[in-house]
Amino acid sequence: MQLIKNANLLVDGELKQHDVLIDGQKIAQVAETITAPTAEVFDANGAFLTNGLVDVHVHFREPGFTYKETIASGSAAAARGGFTTVVAMPNLNPVPDSPERVAQQVALNAKNGVVHVAQYGAISAGLTDQTVSDIAGMAAAGAVAFSNDGKGVQTADTMLQAMTAAASVNKPLVAHLEDDSLLHGGVMNAGATANKLQLPGITGLAESAQLARDLVLAQATGVHYHVAHISTQTSVELVRLAKAQGVHVTAEVSPHHLLLADSDITGDNALFKMNPPLRSQADREAVLAGLLDGTIDMVATDHAPHGTAEKAQSFKTAPFGITGIETSFQLLYTHLVKSGVMTLETLIHRMLVAPATAFGLPAPTQIAAGETADLVLFDLAARDTIAEADFKSLGKNTPFVGWPVYGRTMATWVDGDIVYQA
Repeated sequence: MQLIKNANLLVDGELKQHDVLIDGQKIAQVAETITAPTAEVFDANGAFLTNGLVDVHVHFREPGFTYKETIASGSAAAARGGFTTVVAMPNLNPVPDSPERVAQQVALNAKNGVVHVAQYGAISAGLTDQTVSDIAGMAAAGAVAFSNDGKGVQTADTMLQAMTAAASVNKPLVAHLEDDSLLHGGVMNAGATANKLQLPGITGLAESAQLARDLVLAQATGVHYHVAHISTQTSVELVRLAKAQGVHVTAEVSPHHLLLADSDITGDNALFKMNPPLRSQADREAVLAGLLDGTIDMVATDHAPHGTAEKAQSFKTAPFGITGIETSFQLLYTHLVKSGVMTLETLIHRMLVAPATAFGLPAPTQIAAGETADLVLFDLAARDTIAEADFKSLGKNTPFVGWPVYGRTMATWVDGDIVYQA
């Protein structure tokens, strides 16, 4: 048994000190004071204890691209970031686009992951084919949702068939929104910064036009349609309208779209290159407002590690993507909670309760007797500077290196075992 002493828990929106007793994989007792003479004591020293965070959008790169990340390194990074459940995207090699490949990937995740790593199935073969994959078979093999992340579904008929199939098995259909006909070779947001840097731009229409199409199809099929990494003001307004019309739509926003805009890019630095790109300041303010009012349901990191040499290239040739799973809680706690923009309770809801609930994941969302002991302890007073040397991820590709942050992860438990300790 383990006894976590002197932890602060969120109770009715306030931090209150409690002890938590863990017996095996479960929480045995929660009380203001617990005495357990035979238990191993972990003194939290007043740090904040919550259930492990949930991220429904990560890239762990194995198999196929293990020089960028592995399931072991990615899940270790997740544990350091305070996450105990993640959902891994299917842009792998081979792509998990059949029941057999999904089953193999689910087994690999379980074997190599130090946190719970759930798996997406691909909407279509190779992420690009117009023929919809065996969604019912992949669901039976363990896929918790379906996406072609990294590629937009280009034809309405393919999306309609995929939505119909996903609705029949009651699983989320997750859209990377990108109309290829509107990209024109763009590498960053179209606008003044792209013009100044003489780089080709990506209009927000590439996202929002496809979103408008999908919302109509989602209304017709009744599917749970989930918008990945929403980035534009128009997209937020479309989701808000669709929710008002009763469409079963949820949306996520990534930390970098909440904290950065294209005006923060001052040179040809591919650490700022991600897809969708950093948008305008007005877009940044709109996604933040959407997160605050609940139009955007959750935060998801879109953790996308790449090799150092790859991201050392120019904006034109470097791959899209930014790491984020180790820095997201600290960045958002520092810039949203400590600054008074958002309460800690709301942040935890957006990073834990909402994603677990929307995706039907078995992640615990309350600290109570009988619940699985997936826990994380954050020292909210501890000040750090984001540093590459501290990363567990193989990917160091983030523009947030050097930023001062609060909310250090002190320990993470998965099924009652400590899988990370500062």
